[in-house]
Amino acid sequence: MTAAYKLAIFEQSSWVRSLRACHSTKVRAQTMKNLFLLLALAMLPALSQAQIMKCVGAGGRVEFAAACPPGTKAQNTGISNNPAAAPSSSSKSLSDKDAEFRKRQLEQLESAKKSDEKSRDTADRSQNCESAQGYLRSLQGGMRIAKIDPKTGERIFIEDADRTAEIERAQRAVESNCK
Repeated sequence: MTAAYKLAIFEQSSWVRSLRACHSTKVRAQTMKNLFLLLALAMLPALSQAQIMKCVGAGGRVEFAAACPPGTKAQNTGISNNPAAAPSSSSKSLSDKDAEFRKRQLEQLESAKKSDEKSRDTADRSQNCESAQGYLRSLQGGMRIAKIDPKTGERIFIEDADRTAEIERAQRAVESNCK
C-alpha cells in the first residue's frame, strides 16, 4: 500500500470525520463566547455612568465619591462622571457636506495646477537663463556666431561691428531670465 492510499483510507474513516465535526463545533462555541465577552465589555462604559456625590463626614471632612460611606451626609454636586458627548455635527445635511467636500476638492486641484505651472515656469526660466548665459559667453569669447537670414534662408555670420550690439542684447536677455 502506498502512503497516499493509506492517507485516503484514514481520512474516510468515520471517527476522523466525527473528530473534525467536534472540533468545528468547539471553534464555533469559543467564537460565540468571545463575541459575547466583547459585547459585554463594550457595554461596560454605559453602565458605569454615575453621579458624583459630596460626602461630609464627622469633623467636617469632605470627600467626593460615587456613593457615600455610612455615617456621612451626602450632598448632590450636579456633576456626573459621564464622558462629554461629542458635539453633534448633524446640523449640516448630507448635501451640504457633499458640496463642501467638492469645493475642497476643487480648491486642491486648483492649488495643484498652480504649483505645477509655477514649477514649469521655474524650469523654463532656468533653461532660458542657461541658454542666454551660454550665448553671451560665446559672444564675449569671440566665437563666430551664425544666424539664418529670414529673406533668403542662408547662414550669415555676425560681423565684428554688429557683435557689440548683439552682446548688449544678450546681456539684457540674461538680466531678464536670470532673476
